[in-house]
Amino acid sequence: MKNFALIGAAGFIAPRHLMAIKDTKNNLVAALDKFDCVGIIDSYFPNADFFVEFERFDRHLDKLKRKGTKVDYVSICTPNYLHDSHIRFALRQGADAICEKPIVLNPWNVEALMEIEKETGRKVFNILQLRYHSSIIALKERVAKAPKDKIFDIDLTYFTSRGKWYFISWKGDQSKSGGIATNIGVHFYDMLTWIFGKVKNNTVHISENDRAAGFLELERARVRWVLSINYDYLPENVKKEGKRTFRSLQMDGEELEFSDGFTDLHTKCYQEILNGNGFGLTEALQSIQTVHQIRNAKPVGLVGDYHPLLKNK
Repeated sequence: MKNFALIGAAGFIAPRHLMAIKDTKNNLVAALDKFDCVGIIDSYFPNADFFVEFERFDRHLDKLKRKGTKVDYVSICTPNYLHDSHIRFALRQGADAICEKPIVLNPWNVEALMEIEKETGRKVFNILQLRYHSSIIALKERVAKAPKDKIFDIDLTYFTSRGKWYFISWKGDQSKSGGIATNIGVHFYDMLTWIFGKVKNNTVHISENDRAAGFLELERARVRWVLSINYDYLPENVKKEGKRTFRSLQMDGEELEFSDGFTDLHTKCYQEILNGNGFGLTEALQSIQTVHQIRNAKPVGLVGDYHPLLKNK
């Protein structure tokens, strides 16, 4: 049984980490969040110590270590801009870090963390759960078996409606979230480059607070992509069904289904990490480079090879 600490216990994603720690038969010894709406912990680890102040959390972990209770892993579910600092804290504690995506906001942050890994002898793991999705694995195998000179045409569409709260929260602040492409798109870019290879060209057509769109030329694919958190951009048939999310991945005109099968992927990520596998900084770097380029690119407008849904907006 390994000992875990959790930073960011009150957020949306924290329950998946709590479940993963419990399902892999490990123990949460302490959790931290500046907000105290963390009753969800009772469903998993009611005996875990909880702190709302970082300084007391830090002191507690140090006291545990001195008494012989070592924290093996620190799970990080905090706002994107804090990941770098909290990963560094975990490594200084002598623990490995398991961090939500995006692992950091900038490529040079990844490179700096690689140096700290060497200094501390600890590891940083990123939650890249789409790499464990059965449909995505099947797609990767299918592409690998195709002729090596085959270039695939991909249309990626991801609309996930958010209310007014989004723009008031840290997620609506690009300096903290990295913007929409980073906040809701980074795992898709990771998935695409994992399957189709490195980015050769990265063009941004639209970059706004509530939507972004562009074109990625990968080693084995041409990808037109669009992301949005605006309910108005949902297809009408999706709205009529009462849904607020639409996810589509088309390859050469064929719809690839991967809407289901997400519920236990965090547990799978944890199990692989505990088994000595998992995805580290090297695997995370490409997607961070991609979103950094998107965030800093000048949009070219609706010219060139842009996503077909943009014609109607």
